[in-house]
Amino acid sequence: MSEESDDLTGSPVPRREDEALLTGRATYTDDLVPPDAAHLTFVRSERAHADIESIDTRAAEKLEGVEAVYTWPDLADSSSPCVLPISTGSLDCEPPGHPVLARDRVRYHGQPVAAVVAEDGYRARDGVEAVSVNYDSREVVTDPEAAREEGAPTLFESAPDNVAATTEQGDLSKAEAAIEDADRVVSIDLENNRLISSAIEPRAAVAEYDAAADRLTVTMTSQSPHGHRGKLASTLGLPESAIRVIAPRVGGGFGHKGHHHPGEAMAAWAARDIERSVRWTATRSANYLEGAHARDHRTTAHLGVDADGTFRGLAVETTANVGGYGLGGGASMPGWYGGLLSSQYAIPAIGCRTRAVFTNTAPLHSYRGAGRPEAIYVTERIVDVAARELGIDRAELRRRNQISPDEFPYETAVGASYDSGDYEPALEKVLEAIGYDERTEDGTVESVESDDPDDGRLRGVGIACFTESTGGGFESGVVRVHPDGGVTVAAGTHSHGQGHETTYAQLVADELGVPMEAIDVREGDSDAIPKGTGTFGSRSTITGGSAVVESAREVREKAREIAAHRLEAAVEDVALEEGEFRVAGAPDRAISFEEVAGAAYGRGLSEDLEPGLEATTFYEPDGTAYAFGTHAALVAVDPATGDIEIERYVAVDDCGEQVNPTIVEGQVHGGVAQGIGQAMYEEAVYDDEGRLLSDSMAEYPVPRAEQLPDIETETTVTPSPRNPLGVKGIGEAGTIAAPPTIVGAVADALDVAHVDMPLTAERVREVLEE
Repeated sequence: MSEESDDLTGSPVPRREDEALLTGRATYTDDLVPPDAAHLTFVRSERAHADIESIDTRAAEKLEGVEAVYTWPDLADSSSPCVLPISTGSLDCEPPGHPVLARDRVRYHGQPVAAVVAEDGYRARDGVEAVSVNYDSREVVTDPEAAREEGAPTLFESAPDNVAATTEQGDLSKAEAAIEDADRVVSIDLENNRLISSAIEPRAAVAEYDAAADRLTVTMTSQSPHGHRGKLASTLGLPESAIRVIAPRVGGGFGHKGHHHPGEAMAAWAARDIERSVRWTATRSANYLEGAHARDHRTTAHLGVDADGTFRGLAVETTANVGGYGLGGGASMPGWYGGLLSSQYAIPAIGCRTRAVFTNTAPLHSYRGAGRPEAIYVTERIVDVAARELGIDRAELRRRNQISPDEFPYETAVGASYDSGDYEPALEKVLEAIGYDERTEDGTVESVESDDPDDGRLRGVGIACFTESTGGGFESGVVRVHPDGGVTVAAGTHSHGQGHETTYAQLVADELGVPMEAIDVREGDSDAIPKGTGTFGSRSTITGGSAVVESAREVREKAREIAAHRLEAAVEDVALEEGEFRVAGAPDRAISFEEVAGAAYGRGLSEDLEPGLEATTFYEPDGTAYAFGTHAALVAVDPATGDIEIERYVAVDDCGEQVNPTIVEGQVHGGVAQGIGQAMYEEAVYDDEGRLLSDSMAEYPVPRAEQLPDIETETTVTPSPRNPLGVKGIGEAGTIAAPPTIVGAVADALDVAHVDMPLTAERVREVLEE
């Protein structure tokens, strides 16, 4: 690696993506309007649970500009299954898959019932208004605990008790025995509120059909182009080779755009049917109605703890509301939930039972964190309650139970294998930064500047430690050097805010000794890039970054062989330094990287070298990398109004080696903002009839800029031994840590053991009145 490369990896290089985004030159899916484009809009169910008696499309079909109106029988008459694939292997039952259009029954408010394709969006919406649907309503259940009760309405015959799956992790009987033997049993009941992804850009697709080649090109808002190609192929009954998926700029994903939905599938099916391009962009309310929801856990937890604060056992029972269909994924099926319950602590016995339950609500799927925020929230809240009941300082109780650095790799009682960690420095850093030891009896902290510290507001401090499982799965990485020395890097991941164009270029520039300006990074095209997994689960730098680095190293070694042949030197005597291949001991004997690139495509190569200079790597890490950190917040609560002000927020995170510290900081800021949103503002609310009440930003508030504090960030560095870069993921740390941090601070201010999210002014006033 050249000296220049040392200045790139680990440096806060400005993001290369931002100029196009800030100047409006970036192209999003909705910007694309093919000349022959028709427009798709859905008729959505007004009921949460009902049989479809009839759908009358005749009036809509007669409207000028309406190209076609589709219902389920139209799809059923085609050769396409038109059902979204689900992972039934993770379920205890076999419900029918989610149909692109409702077959004979709707199971949640907003489910697509019919589709109208017209010359423009206005005519399509007119067509939707002209479609008449008659329903025979069924009884509705939206509460997951009520859905398990005897006599509750059943969504699927194969799940008469509405339980989609029951999962046990760890050893529940062992955990219960350890709790029984402990000096004290601490218990908590809590809710993890249902969230809706509120990315700036709603889901969208443009489907173009080439009838001569019988091939579809679907441009769409996707975190996983190859994954969506496979799912579209399944839904449409086509081979993957007949579909190309392109993901241009994506205005936020957060897991919501990593999954398969009816909109993109319907656009693709209609494009083949009418043999012209079809555009579809969800409205904000439609995105809220049938876009995937998240979280929504009801949990009871018991912690066994001895008088000296030593944790003995943790038993957790959770009911997860997965909505109207079992779509799978880390959030809806609890794959990533129980495995994180140990958090940073040495808990000898842990058991977790999770029941995923069908209800008449929108299907649940992954949302930034996907199972990890739910798990850490349980552990951190019950640790706070234990500290309160034992009379032990919250920070001290955490310190006494943290896994020590010499115990890594560490196998938790739930089967997670932590790769590396040094937890106490992050805890100490955050305590010092927040002024934890400076608190006065009324909760005021001297490090907080206030115009009136005696303003009558109640002040509290919250701290939360966490671990996060990051990486996983394979990824592809291609490095291709062109004859002029320019470099194209391609990866199977997709950047929708993560900064891959910058970080991947930094990594490859390090390996090849070329300037970043000579490196073009490409993602998001299933035709141009080998099979890839995509971007989610804080995995991209671990998997995609490692893949492109491995390819760059292979390219560098071949370039060194070419240089040695041209310099008539032994390969082991040639090294790449400052953009040149030089012979050891003979500094005048050198050849530039550009000259080697040109030679790679010309004559004069040695007999054992093939022309060209590129490499493709499929990389899978040796295991999961576990990031960690500790966050703290100071809050002030107005007892008269219930309003909460976050006076300070400090985050100390450890994501191993950092490719670009500025991007790391930005990821923490974004995650904390979303975590504060869950803690204080956001909640999907249904009425008794199963209608979504929070179907717009007027009813589903997300935090505004003035409501967020200045987020102070610091880091520690504990490299991961499980990938060549020593990196760990950072994208979801803020959404994991912020909710228990804020709830802990508010509970401290109110002097109560716990209060459920979201911490609205009304809820705070109710607690104060009690």
